[in-house]
Amino acid sequence: MNAQIANLAVSLGAMQLARKIPFEDPDTLMYVRIAYVSVQLVILATYYFTSQTIKKKNDLTVLKFVEPASPMDPNSGGLTTTTVRDYDLAETSKAVKGVYFGIAMMCFLHGYMKYTQPLFIQSLMGLKALYDSNEISIHILGKSATGDLERPFKAAPGLFGPTGPQTDAASIKEAEEKEKQAKKEE
Repeated sequence: MNAQIANLAVSLGAMQLARKIPFEDPDTLMYVRIAYVSVQLVILATYYFTSQTIKKKNDLTVLKFVEPASPMDPNSGGLTTTTVRDYDLAETSKAVKGVYFGIAMMCFLHGYMKYTQPLFIQSLMGLKALYDSNEISIHILGKSATGDLERPFKAAPGLFGPTGPQTDAASIKEAEEKEKQAKKEE
């Protein structure tokens, strides 16, 4: 099943389930808060363990790919040369930043706006995101880095179609030529 459809199904199911929880009861609300904080701590601990596992494996295999240019920044993109270790650590770091952003949003929604249902929903969605993480799948669950888990990871298709990194030899050679031309011009 497509990850986006699964996320939608989980969030809609969680919303229906959250309607049945009596958040007006202070004890229930406290349990939901404890569950939310516990889930976030488990997620952060899992990403920490994943980053330690990546560092321990120390896979220095060279990884070359062409990042697509961002519509907002025409100077972005181009040839990227890195190692599997550094790529995996960067992806794990992005995931941790996403967790921190989610926590900040929840602090605003629950702490300032007094919404309670998102605490429950985000607890479930956080666990789903953890399970769907490519890094967790490879380094913790032991899946092989082939197919959908092949590095560099393909981004989900966006508004303008798939814009993931290009790994074919022709694209890499073209990007290397552009880099050489840019260095000659300087």
